[in-house]
Amino acid sequence: MIDAETFERHRRMLFGIAYRMLGSVADAEDLVQDTWLRCSRVSAPVDNPGGYLARTVANLAINRLTSAAATRERYVGPWLPEPLVTLPDAGEGVESAESVSLALLVVLESLSPLERAVFVLREAFGFPFGEIAGMLGRSEASVRQVGHRAREHVRARRPRYDAPTEVLRRVTDRFLAACLGGDLDRMLELLAPGVTVWSDGGGRAKAAVHPQRGADKVARFLSAVLARPMEDARMRAVDVNGRPGLLLTVAGRPDTVACAEVADGLITEIRIIRNPDKLRHVPSGG
Repeated sequence: MIDAETFERHRRMLFGIAYRMLGSVADAEDLVQDTWLRCSRVSAPVDNPGGYLARTVANLAINRLTSAAATRERYVGPWLPEPLVTLPDAGEGVESAESVSLALLVVLESLSPLERAVFVLREAFGFPFGEIAGMLGRSEASVRQVGHRAREHVRARRPRYDAPTEVLRRVTDRFLAACLGGDLDRMLELLAPGVTVWSDGGGRAKAAVHPQRGADKVARFLSAVLARPMEDARMRAVDVNGRPGLLLTVAGRPDTVACAEVADGLITEIRIIRNPDKLRHVPSGG
């Protein structure tokens, strides 16, 4: 059996597996709770609690991804993961400890549920292929093959940025100041020529249905977004999945979360989440 104390020791790992697989904070928290409900009913001794819990949450996540596939296909506009938002230097909780970028989560979204499970268990949490095979009810040879395929897929598509956190924050802050000041020329100076913006409104909030590409187009798009009438609006620096980002609150409620990728001192990608369903757990910051 697995007692509450043992489960709590592994909660952070369970959330990390579920969040990386689902890209949803709410769904990940639900799966962690479902894992506890299932495991708390086990009366037989469990020799490897961590592996048993990881197996349970991974299989629950595979089932959730499979059943959600049709919903994802009908999603309005670009789909982005739910952001993990914390205030800078607020200390580490379960959420703030997760440092997987939104960009990488988008790449993981393109994997099959099985590929995603093997990749997360192996690459993020270091489980041996033999143990993963037992968790997923497959042969070790097939799991190795799935893992190799997933790793190559991610390697080919994952963003290749190495800007230090302080550079990300400095460029993000400068760009925010230019946006708020309506300084289009300064915005253009900070944007790479091929910059791309994805905005996720999910049909629930105003957002571009298609990605916006090119410095001039992106600058004008963001200027138009910030120029819309907003009551009691406040923009502040936050950490988004462990990386520098921005939070816009309107009338005290989270309205928009954004984060950027930077290369050679210029912003190359911006991801904006406005779907209110994905911002329910975001702290307003006071």
